[in-house]
Amino acid sequence: MNTSSDIFLTWGVFGIQLGNLIVIVAMLAVFVLALVLPFPGSRGRK
Repeated sequence: MNTSSDIFLTWGVFGIQLGNLIVIVAMLAVFVLALVLPFPGSRGRK
């Protein structure tokens, strides 16, 4: 799947395909939201 339309980002010795970077950022965003948002129904229980 190495076509000429792939966008490859490089920064020093680090290189990543744009599609993979988008997936990684989305996974990190979901992880952070899971840490920040409270569990449903946990406000009234003790």
